[in-house]
Amino acid sequence: MGLQGKAALVGAAQYKPEKYASAPRMFHLDQVAELAGMALADAGLGLQQIDGLVVHGPQFHEAGMFVPAMVGEHLGIKLDFAEVVDLGGASSVGAVWRAAAAIELGLCETVLCVLPGRLAPAAPHDDHAAAVMKASRYGGHSIRFGAPETEFDLPYGHMAQNTGYAMIAQRYAAMHGYDAAALARIAVDQRFNASLNEQAMFFGQPITVADVLASRMVAEPLRMLEIVMPVAGGAAVIVTRDDIAKGCKHRAVKVIGCGEHVQTKSPTYAADMLATPIGPASRRAFAMAGLRPEDMDMAQIYDCYTITVLLTLEDAGFCAKGQGMQFLRDHDFTFKGDFPMNTHGGQLSFGQTGTAGGMTQVIEAMQQIQGRSGQRQLQRHDLAYVSGTGGVMSEQGALILQGATR
Repeated sequence: MGLQGKAALVGAAQYKPEKYASAPRMFHLDQVAELAGMALADAGLGLQQIDGLVVHGPQFHEAGMFVPAMVGEHLGIKLDFAEVVDLGGASSVGAVWRAAAAIELGLCETVLCVLPGRLAPAAPHDDHAAAVMKASRYGGHSIRFGAPETEFDLPYGHMAQNTGYAMIAQRYAAMHGYDAAALARIAVDQRFNASLNEQAMFFGQPITVADVLASRMVAEPLRMLEIVMPVAGGAAVIVTRDDIAKGCKHRAVKVIGCGEHVQTKSPTYAADMLATPIGPASRRAFAMAGLRPEDMDMAQIYDCYTITVLLTLEDAGFCAKGQGMQFLRDHDFTFKGDFPMNTHGGQLSFGQTGTAGGMTQVIEAMQQIQGRSGQRQLQRHDLAYVSGTGGVMSEQGALILQGATR
């Protein structure tokens, strides 16, 4: 049971990440139209071939409901499949497998998965962005009456994403020990990759382990260079039926495995903060694909924090529980290394474009498999593991992608 590889990624588009202050982005419907056009051109398909849509509904400025109908109307297309995902940073992975499943079920043929970027804070009449910014001052996603985090988390000092991930890191240290220099290597190796990616925020700006360890402590033990930089952006991909994919411009990238697991909203209520949702999600994805972690040619791992990457490596099965620090010391994670990971720089060095940030990992995996990554191109590039993470290890998903035989 599961995906049979009858749907494939064939085109992608993403804005070059920019600082919010210097990039007042167009409204979301305009972003969707532009990203759709760019992704379709990349695939070699036409707008009227789209009959499916997956969007991130809470992201939209223009409406809080009936979003797929609004988007379809704006694009001038009729839809046989419409879906809204609300999984934070796992939304991109979730969008892709939902599109693939709908295609394999015969509901539609070609799906646009699109996540516009959050509008700049100065954008006029952006009520949703204003509400998010207000809640963020307290460290939450909602300060509405009745929200559990408002009543039970925020008043007791559990403030912002940084504190949640720091709490997880402290728990890891208590259970398995903590090597700050080993974790710093994640940021350093990914920055090396970004240094050769002209689209990355930190293009041409390498760092060292000493730089990471000297950066400001934000939430102990997490330092500034271990935490993503939020930026403006947006992204889209096209998923289509395998026979249509054969006529597209680039090598088809089949979706052959997927998994998803939602655990808790807050780590306060996790039975075990170190048993993350990516474990069951990844096991299901690998089982569906009939493959193992060691079969992968690359890992594109959601990296909002270095501790996120460490726990994903362990729980996805790339190394044993509690052995992550040694795994970090033993491997080279650059595109030249023995364990290529986040070969575009990851969100730590490419930049985290809001909820669309997770799509950078999907697009990098797709383009590596297609052989389109320039000087960062891997020699072995047929199989990719991709992860997504929403909230504070709240909701996670995994994809296994494989290049079609040419």
